[in-house]
Amino acid sequence: MKTIQFFDTSLRDGEQTPGVNFNTAEKVRIAKQLESYGIDALEAGFPITSPGDFEAVSEIAKAVDKMTVVGLARCRKKDIDAAYEALKHANHPQIHVFLATSEIHMKYKLHMSEEEVLASIKEHVAYAKSLFENVQFSPEDATRTEKEFLVKAIQTAVDAGATIINVPDTVGYSNPTEYGELFQYITSNCQNIDNVIFSCHCHNDLGMATANALAAIENGAGRVEGTINGIGERAGNTAIEEVALALHIRQDFYQAKTNIILEKTKMTSDLISRLSGIPIHKTKPIIGGNAFAHESGIHQDGVLKHPDTYEIMTPQLIGLKTNHLPLGKLSGSHAFGQKLIELGYTNLTPEEQQILFDEFKVLADKKKNILDRDIHALVAGNTISTSQSLELKNLQLQFTSNGQQAAVIEIETAENDQLSDSATGLGSIQAIYNTINRIMDKDVQLDAFRIESLTSGKDAQAEVHVEVSDPETQESVHGVGIDFDILTASAKAYLNAFSKLREGEKRD
Repeated sequence: MKTIQFFDTSLRDGEQTPGVNFNTAEKVRIAKQLESYGIDALEAGFPITSPGDFEAVSEIAKAVDKMTVVGLARCRKKDIDAAYEALKHANHPQIHVFLATSEIHMKYKLHMSEEEVLASIKEHVAYAKSLFENVQFSPEDATRTEKEFLVKAIQTAVDAGATIINVPDTVGYSNPTEYGELFQYITSNCQNIDNVIFSCHCHNDLGMATANALAAIENGAGRVEGTINGIGERAGNTAIEEVALALHIRQDFYQAKTNIILEKTKMTSDLISRLSGIPIHKTKPIIGGNAFAHESGIHQDGVLKHPDTYEIMTPQLIGLKTNHLPLGKLSGSHAFGQKLIELGYTNLTPEEQQILFDEFKVLADKKKNILDRDIHALVAGNTISTSQSLELKNLQLQFTSNGQQAAVIEIETAENDQLSDSATGLGSIQAIYNTINRIMDKDVQLDAFRIESLTSGKDAQAEVHVEVSDPETQESVHGVGIDFDILTASAKAYLNAFSKLREGEKRD
């Protein structure tokens, strides 16, 4: 039984999804959750690209204990130096160096000959090896690279000290048969690779990312690169949860195990969805809302008689529970703390637990039936509020004489400044957002607005997602707000987006 490693790139490749922009606090929160989920290595970012990316990689390196933290670098010494500096506090640092090897990339992007590419690989992998014990090399666009040259490039990297070789299907061009044969070809023609781990990195442009990753495992890959929920550039990356469940359910075929704690799949997926602003489609494998639903009468009859007739996995396997939370407004902090542990929140500090308990008591006064998902929302809401520089303190709404809505809002900044103002609008949301624009002295553009109900019923909590852009800088950010009241959640989401715009201005 071989062990397959998982290399998560949700914070690097996943953040290249249009509209996704995690701040440092969100990245640290995600990193801790991924470590709890059992991810072996996390690509925390591309340190050379911006001060914000450097800071995030550095903070993640300090925050996690067991998980390998990886920094991405081009074949440039300044990139490698930046990754080294960002990762110097990591318990298990690793660098990921890449250079394109396909003819189209070398000719039109790099303007380099094959000889120049090989020389660059040799120089920069060797330099990275002088700073890192573990060096990963990726020949970008490997699946469109001429096979003989691909072997030369990989052999050059191995000889220079690379311990991990990633074979990326950068544009989602390959299919399972071709991709599996490519791994066979590489491992049959490269020398001195007994201690080298081969990894796969697949994109989903043709809908074959998961199938390609499984084909790579069948043909010698020991590591899978991907993202939670399959987020990523264009059509996304290999969905880690899909591969993890496939290996578990079909262990008889793949004869492979992983370090993934499957019961934390849904919790991890929800966190990424919430902070990225990308909803999970109902028919998404493993984690979609319909993954365990049965509409057909024949299916329903079969499942009632024996679940295995139409379910190859149980909801409990990925952490889904249908029970109500047996807590109410008279429940104590100890019972609440035990419920947090039951739901998987084992790393909360006493201070964080107290804040959540106080918020739980407030919610319990408003909401009769509290579900597990409400508690997940409380934790998520606390994560969002502690990662932003603007906090909603008070919101008042009223009708005006001309039929418009008026909003009065008070906010508090991270610098403890108390700001307030009022404005009108054609509706409640417009009045709230016009007021916040006045307070912040900036007219941003609202590009998207979405409301989700976290649970069913008239007393459900609301989760509001917005996308806003700054006309001056052209920066686009996502904001999320959670509250029992839809209008309050809408204000929180807008302030969350403004907090990210402020962070961008400070970095600039």
